[in-house]
Amino acid sequence: MIASLTGTVAHVGLDRAVVDVGGVGYLVHATPTTLATLRVGETAGVATSMVVREDSMTLYGFGDPDERDVFEVVQTVSGVGPRLALAMLAVHTPDALRRAVAGEDLAALTRVPGIGRKGAQRIVLELGDRLGPPSGALAGPGSVEPAANVGDHSERVVEALAGLGWPAKQADDAVAKVLADAGTDAIAADEVATTLRAALRLLGGHRG
Repeated sequence: MIASLTGTVAHVGLDRAVVDVGGVGYLVHATPTTLATLRVGETAGVATSMVVREDSMTLYGFGDPDERDVFEVVQTVSGVGPRLALAMLAVHTPDALRRAVAGEDLAALTRVPGIGRKGAQRIVLELGDRLGPPSGALAGPGSVEPAANVGDHSERVVEALAGLGWPAKQADDAVAKVLADAGTDAIAADEVATTLRAALRLLGGHRG
């Protein structure tokens, strides 16, 4: 199994990146949070989890091993596959997920696209204390600190929301509202993850 990759970032897309390791390009699916830390042409390290199916082998990448471990544990819940597990980490940090499960915060869990109230109840019941207590750590070994970057990256957040299943118009309106509340009209590269989570909270609160 491939537990981590260190190499040159060859490509960063909406939901994936390609990391060149010794001349071999590894396609890695990741959350917008992790992708926001990657820069094409720069060296990066990502913790990885390989999901093997009968007809495929898929790599998922994370900013640190803790995020990867949470990704693997939540998939032990019935009905939670890798795509939903990745969506959970797009909306919540590992510690936020731990707090939501420990506190039986169903509202927080249902902010994740694809998780309804019954699914949230099942997650709380089946995970129990298996995620462990919140670590409180800001960064784990192997994590990559996002580099500040000027310019407007709001379109990346809108695309990420659309990738998670929200209509483009709703996604665009949510991002505009978050920007307005923050008193700004642009998103720096290192603010993509924070803005994404704020928009998801807003969208989750308006879910019918």
